[in-house]
Amino acid sequence: MAPAVRKTLPQIARAVDLAVEAIRSGGRMVYLGAGTSGRLGVLDASECLPTFGTQSVVGVLAGAPVSLTQSLEGVEDNPRQAVRDLRKIRFSRRDLLVGISAGGGAPYVLGGMRWARSIGAKVVGLTCNPAAPLKPLADVSIIPVVGPEVVAGSSRMKAGTAQKLVLNMLSTASMVRLGRVLSNRMISVQLTNQKLWKRGAKILSELTGCNMAQATKTLKASGRKLPVAILMKVEKISRLEAERRLRKGATVAQVLREAMGQGSR
Repeated sequence: MAPAVRKTLPQIARAVDLAVEAIRSGGRMVYLGAGTSGRLGVLDASECLPTFGTQSVVGVLAGAPVSLTQSLEGVEDNPRQAVRDLRKIRFSRRDLLVGISAGGGAPYVLGGMRWARSIGAKVVGLTCNPAAPLKPLADVSIIPVVGPEVVAGSSRMKAGTAQKLVLNMLSTASMVRLGRVLSNRMISVQLTNQKLWKRGAKILSELTGCNMAQATKTLKASGRKLPVAILMKVEKISRLEAERRLRKGATVAQVLREAMGQGSR
């Protein structure tokens, strides 16, 4: 699966360009799929808020929420339902649609892609079928060719693994480009539980050289916002001033790099 995905890196890069452009203009990257493909989209999208602090990646699954945990195979046959689901989340021409279908012919996905194009939105297609019907509907087609499944027709296996790899790359590379990651650190992580609180304190300690007690104190003073805490510690400024600088900067990562004297690293 990995070698198959590697061959699609140029297409993935073009899709990331479209995602970054959409999100910078106030839009979102919206994954659309049915069955395994749709669940993978929801999985990747749901991780973007805690990891990158953003709701700009959205997953739309045919038959949700029931189909998230139960198989509802018939729901993928209704192209009009995809349009209704996209309208429900107020999909617009500013958004990027990523249609996900292992075989590339799910009517639900095709219907959503066709409608997205009709309103002027950019569309990416993710499939493992080189002859997929979705190709003409996509501005960029990402097609890792993984070959026949170990269990014939069970696209949750090789195709599903390849799709998950691609989705990981789309969201992660887009968030790096948008400055929501500093080097390999999750600077936009949401400190919503003890594990993530400790992770935030550790990142703050590593980046600023303070001890864990100081890191914890600064995180509390920052309102539990890691980028604010980093800037407060590095520049020795107030929470309000740190928040102001972060709002004015092009990206969170750029503001922090400049404060830490890291240039473009």
